[in-house]
Amino acid sequence: MAGAGAAIAAGLTPRGADALGESETLVLAPARREDGSFAVLVFSERFTLIREIVVPARAHDLALHPPSGRAVVFARRPGTFAVVFDMRARTAPQMIVARPDRHFFGHGTFAADGKLLFATENAFDAGESVIGIYDATGAYRRIGEFPTHGIGAHEALLMPDGRTFAVANGGIETHPDFPRQKLNLPTMDPSLAFFDLDGHLVAQHRLPHSHYQLSIRHMAVGAGGDIWFGAQWEGDPRHTPPLVGRASPEGLAMVETPQRALSAMRAYVGSMAASRDGTMICASAPRGGALCYWSAETGRYLGRSSIADASGVAGTGAGRFLAASGEGVIAEAGPHGTAPAAERPGIAFDNHLRIASVPAVSALRG
Repeated sequence: MAGAGAAIAAGLTPRGADALGESETLVLAPARREDGSFAVLVFSERFTLIREIVVPARAHDLALHPPSGRAVVFARRPGTFAVVFDMRARTAPQMIVARPDRHFFGHGTFAADGKLLFATENAFDAGESVIGIYDATGAYRRIGEFPTHGIGAHEALLMPDGRTFAVANGGIETHPDFPRQKLNLPTMDPSLAFFDLDGHLVAQHRLPHSHYQLSIRHMAVGAGGDIWFGAQWEGDPRHTPPLVGRASPEGLAMVETPQRALSAMRAYVGSMAASRDGTMICASAPRGGALCYWSAETGRYLGRSSIADASGVAGTGAGRFLAASGEGVIAEAGPHGTAPAAERPGIAFDNHLRIASVPAVSALRG
């Protein structure tokens, strides 16, 4: 099989190389393994485990560039590493280390041509967030940064035009000297900002003051090009504000969610995803064991399904998703229910799940 030698050198078993050569869709999931270590697990479309990319500590999300076959997994806040790997296993992984006065926020995105990587980072001594810029053609050397015009930046997504990207400023100040502590809850300032690839601010939207403790965290792009975002409520636990909204450079608004669904979500969205055709949006609520769905075209709430401790979610077909749980289950999901597709005893899948169509996988076939 052409390329098998390189694949095995990059960490594949012969069985994994066979599965890779037969699959054009890969499922990638950061996870905690049975021995307590952490890795990105790469599965075939039939959920055969192809490969495990070991990482130094708990990871959060991945940036993918399917045309080149590259992926980057980022450390969970306040981690200082990111690991670059080839989804087709042609080369060994490499490490990116954050500069000493920065740490990663767990997310990033590639430019459309794959030449630049943008990462959300905490400039913690200044109490602000930046986008770190890395040369993806030159050993991922850090070549610059620009401010996100907010604090607590979390997910960044490239827009369909390939020239604009969105950044979710969660509004929460943190510092590595106080790990996982939220330092400014009484004065939170969440926003959703749009930038061009040179870092110029195109638009920035804030929530109404009554929702200033609604931390905007995760996003997905619907078929119409709008950003759908999910939030986490840091205010009075007796209140149940809406947790999902949609935005564009022109404006921002929360979408209607029935009170029963909001109660099930327990004030926390863990991840957002669009179906493969972009017509349906899913928000995971792991604290409530709920997956909630909306029409990306009309904004109408479509229902919910249940799966315990599932945060990572990714779109597959029209109105269909995969969800990964902290109990080692990968399930097929939609408004009408969930059904386990694979189980990995001893594995705890983490916050995010990604699916990549990599046609060039077929280059490994003999």
